[in-house]
Amino acid sequence: MYSTEISKSVQPGMIQRKPRHLNNIMYFDMTIDGEDAGRLTFELRADIAPKTCENFKALITGERGITEDGVKLSYEGSVFHRIVKDYLIQGGDIVNQDGTGRLSSFGEPFEDENFILRHTGPGVLSMCNSGPDSNGSQFFITLVETPWLDGRHVVFGCLVDQPSLDTLAKIEQVGHDCGRPSRTVVVARCGQLFP
Repeated sequence: MYSTEISKSVQPGMIQRKPRHLNNIMYFDMTIDGEDAGRLTFELRADIAPKTCENFKALITGERGITEDGVKLSYEGSVFHRIVKDYLIQGGDIVNQDGTGRLSSFGEPFEDENFILRHTGPGVLSMCNSGPDSNGSQFFITLVETPWLDGRHVVFGCLVDQPSLDTLAKIEQVGHDCGRPSRTVVVARCGQLFP
């Protein structure tokens, strides 16, 4: 249904791409104050950003287990701590649940892989960072087109269907201009649908 656009400034052969038909389809089953809010289903664009997608996929499946400090490397049970209406929803802080955690599935923050895909509308999945090459577990999903984020945040996927966009709209309703949600939005379950 929705797809991200590729920047016109990219030259063919700049990165090694995997065939798009092999991209992973992942999901979050969402709750708002403990009640079912629907599912967010994503295509991860490993054909464009394979390392970023590997990080996100590992945090969805929980395949890397627990750190020496006891942090579960999984999005399951994590919250969307920042929801700004008409802008974005932000989550993925698996360390502190408040936007201060910076852990990736690789351990340390990792580099900006590329800025090929753009923030072209609602449902774009992109990495949060605190400056260049500081990607961890946090991510955001856009609610509108946000071109000012292009070249600063790595886009690595998008929502794939209307039910996901409907769930995104439900989540947006508990947001606020300051970003603090009025209700608790949690990734209750997450996993891989394809392949």
